[in-house]
Amino acid sequence: MHLAFLFLLFILKMSLLMINRIIGFSVNNKLITGILLLVFVGWGIFSFTQLSIDALPDVTNNQVQVITVSPNLATQEVEQFITSPLELKFKSLPDLVELRSTSRSGLSVITIVFKDKVAGSLTRQWVNERIQSASEEIPKAYGSPEMIPPTTGLGEIFQYTLAVDSAHKSKYNEMELRTIQDWIVKRQLLGVAGVVEVSSFGGKLKQYEVAVDPEKLVSMNISLLQVYQALSSNNENTGGSYIDKGPNIYFIRGEGLINSLHDIDNIIVTKLNGMPVFVKDIARVQFGFAPRYGAMTRNGKGETVGGVVLMMKGENSVQVIKDVKDRMKQVERTLPEGVTVDVFVDRTKLISSTIGTVEHNLFMGAVIVIFVLVLMLGNLRAGLIVASVIPLAMLFAIILMNLFGISANLMSMGALDFGLIVDGAVIVVESMMFLLHDKFKNQMLDQKQMDKQVISSSSIIMSSAVFGQFIILIVYVPIFALVGIEGKMFRPMALTVSFAIIGALILSITYVPLMSSLFLSKNIKADESLSERFIKWIQKFYEPTLRYFLRHRITVLIAAFFLLCSSILVFTTLGGEFIPELDEGDFATNFTIRQGSSLPQSISVATQLENILMKNFPEVTETVSKIGSSEIPTDPMPIESGDLIILLKDKQEWTSAHDKEDLAEKMNEKLSVIPGVNLSFEQPIQMRFNELIAGVKSDIAIKIYGDNLEILFNKANQTANLIRNISGAADIKVEQIVGMPQLVVKWNRDRIAQFGLNIEIVNKVLNTALAGGKTGVVYEGEKKFDLVVRYANYRDADISKVKNIFVPLEDGTQFRFRNLAIFRLSQRLLKLVVIMASAE
Repeated sequence: MHLAFLFLLFILKMSLLMINRIIGFSVNNKLITGILLLVFVGWGIFSFTQLSIDALPDVTNNQVQVITVSPNLATQEVEQFITSPLELKFKSLPDLVELRSTSRSGLSVITIVFKDKVAGSLTRQWVNERIQSASEEIPKAYGSPEMIPPTTGLGEIFQYTLAVDSAHKSKYNEMELRTIQDWIVKRQLLGVAGVVEVSSFGGKLKQYEVAVDPEKLVSMNISLLQVYQALSSNNENTGGSYIDKGPNIYFIRGEGLINSLHDIDNIIVTKLNGMPVFVKDIARVQFGFAPRYGAMTRNGKGETVGGVVLMMKGENSVQVIKDVKDRMKQVERTLPEGVTVDVFVDRTKLISSTIGTVEHNLFMGAVIVIFVLVLMLGNLRAGLIVASVIPLAMLFAIILMNLFGISANLMSMGALDFGLIVDGAVIVVESMMFLLHDKFKNQMLDQKQMDKQVISSSSIIMSSAVFGQFIILIVYVPIFALVGIEGKMFRPMALTVSFAIIGALILSITYVPLMSSLFLSKNIKADESLSERFIKWIQKFYEPTLRYFLRHRITVLIAAFFLLCSSILVFTTLGGEFIPELDEGDFATNFTIRQGSSLPQSISVATQLENILMKNFPEVTETVSKIGSSEIPTDPMPIESGDLIILLKDKQEWTSAHDKEDLAEKMNEKLSVIPGVNLSFEQPIQMRFNELIAGVKSDIAIKIYGDNLEILFNKANQTANLIRNISGAADIKVEQIVGMPQLVVKWNRDRIAQFGLNIEIVNKVLNTALAGGKTGVVYEGEKKFDLVVRYANYRDADISKVKNIFVPLEDGTQFRFRNLAIFRLSQRLLKLVVIMASAE
């Protein structure tokens, strides 16, 4: 113990000696110190130009999402054949914190959360290895698992729609706009640095469709699988090496790719009585579209087509958005006549608003600190020297923020306290002024004397200044120990403040002594300064008050105890928040309608909601609804659910309400006139964070665990009824996991075996007739589109149509499905959610 104390004392003494030498070097070598100062300022300014800026710190946990799209599978099959095999592989991953999955009709989403200490590139490598291993157990026809792009809750930086002017409205439908989005807009935006993906939303994905007439097939005794095979066998190019011809060689190339609808029309399916039967004889060849699981509407005017630009994790959002805007100007010049890009979400607006608030607060804080410094130090030069430490300490903090990858946002910059930053400089400068006035009243010092006194006074008081700064830094040590969301939210703030204080401390032993020796007045006057007179004036009131309280100790203690008890009582009645909610300026309202509703029904409801908002609330500038899932289902919603983005004017222009809570309540009241619609008001970024972190979009969610879905659903409804009357609870809804209407085709194995068939054949006929069988692709220059074959007029098939689908027998005849299966309508599982226990 004694040795440890001596060692600590030795370290302290050496530190003070080093500080004294630094002070002496800074004052005695003004040119070198000045050059180093200029280098530091230049580095700081450069770092400022490279600083990542955003509205909020990114609190998304360290996660990887794996998505498998399988349009032909119901929820049960998705869980059995895709989600479960993948989960078994992922459960043994190292440093796993949480594993949760969602299985719904046609889609599997698995979220793997790792410890924050693991690098993102390493987690994706681990997950990819397990995907490759699990893929052997997943039939290829059911889809391929893929990791979504490495983005976060702050990744949706730019969203837009394609608008068509009135003169060209009839020229472009949803299919053509979607093609423009995928092959013109998206392809060019993907080349922007920092953009990891552009998710197309809405419209109809173009296909070359062979719509077969089932009656003609039967009349010619041709099966649907024959058409499928004919299309698949007549769409390819090949090569034949090359041939020598004199001094030259000629490469052989066989062209057989389909290039147009006409080419498809003239493909031979079979021969009937020696006569060829072409595709055009039994089908209508046309442009069709893939089954849709999502749509986008805008401003109550119906469907539109748009895109969401996703930023790569860790990129500078301000710079990426700027580059996206620059690229978008080029994109607009390549768009067809009458089509323009209409942006409805631009993160720059929120970032500018947030950073503007921070800048205003920092500026006002700096002005107040400078005013107080000048007033209390009683010397303009001394006050300005101390105040100049503020921007220099900020530059030091910005340099380290860049090195440590910390972005400038509301949390990291908003907590800076200039009073703490200049604390050391105030002590040093005040000590200098006191000693100068004490020893050299009415004297004029030369530069050498001034340098000597500055070094002496700074060295005497610097130990106290350093100790005071370290005490302040120690206060932030507990924040550095925070982990998870709390750590991601508050640690950048603690680091930024610590960087600024450390910078101010370094400046106090280098820059401040240097500037004091150069710019403090060397003509030491004996007159009382304004600050001294101000302090004496305050003491006239303070001293008698202090003496009075010292004479009445018991009264003071009783009053203090009473105030303490009162404050504790008041504290118990105060509300609590993890962090004050950032006003993003807009609403993101999630709406859900009756289970099993069709996409046209969801589009109709979204359009009604938008019309109500546009007509009744002048505060609303635009409304955009994203229904269901996009092509990259980072937010895998069912068809009967959607996110309604409500863009608002500045609050100064509001007339219907005085704050967002009041406006949300009034909007909810107006929108609730539509029967069967459940609404939940959130904010865009807030909703996205909630979804990624907890798997739900609400601020507060109650999860009930168990293995019986029916019991879970009943318990969830009971819970909702219990909390519905709690004061402050609003927008309460139970997530539907059952109630999906299904047409179940139960194959009769005895009948199938009797006719020499097998399950694979009848399933393939069912899938091809209704969902459409992909037989290849058709190229239009660089563009490519799927070539599919399906039954004509079967998109709205009912149970009778399904019963009448024909399947070929071995003897060439065909048999109806009605003789091979039992058909029934039932309510089945809509969604299955599984959450594995945390590893921590």
